[in-house]
Amino acid sequence: LRSLNPALAEIEDGLQAMAEWRDNPSGTVRITTFAYAARIVLLPKLPGFLLANPDVRVEVNIDDGLTDIVAAGFDAGIRLGETVDKDMIAVKIGPDLRTVVVGTPSYFERYPPPLTPYDLDRHACIGYRLKTSGGLLPWEFQRGDKEIKIRTRGPLVANDGDLPAAAVRAGAGLGYIMEHDVAEDIASGKLVQVLADWCPRFPGFHLYHPSRRQSPPALRALIAALKTS
Repeated sequence: LRSLNPALAEIEDGLQAMAEWRDNPSGTVRITTFAYAARIVLLPKLPGFLLANPDVRVEVNIDDGLTDIVAAGFDAGIRLGETVDKDMIAVKIGPDLRTVVVGTPSYFERYPPPLTPYDLDRHACIGYRLKTSGGLLPWEFQRGDKEIKIRTRGPLVANDGDLPAAAVRAGAGLGYIMEHDVAEDIASGKLVQVLADWCPRFPGFHLYHPSRRQSPPALRALIAALKTS
């Protein structure tokens, strides 16, 4: 029996190693999302996740449309919570978001700040054209039970978020921009926020996947990493 002990120990070690190998996530995770979500929630955490999980490969498809992840063969998608289908399992992976109206101090030296959304009719508003539908993004506001959509007019319309933000920072007009992108400008005084009481928060980014019985280990590991603060 003594002579068998080393062999039994080696077998036990081998079984333990196999169990650990099975527990380590591996394989490819295919995700579809749009560029802004990829930049905000994926980019900060994805490199660390890949270093910690060398056997996992993540493929990211950037698409501004609402992709049918089942038909397109994706494991998961990342979208705003309010756009996720009810038959999907959705996991919140980011804080609530907010769109704000901002302009430079020099702009407000020329024009009085709007007091209500209807005052935007008298302002130069930098517009954003949706890449999916081609329509102009309406500026949406809410205070209490009252909801307002404003079709703005102004000197510039673009279908890329960076150009309108740059024009706003240059004093060309007012912008309707994600708070995350201008928080430092507001804090430093480079931009001034207006209509704050008309700009409530809304559900942030969610990772969603089909409601099958068990998700692949690699996808579960990625969800856990994105949920970690």
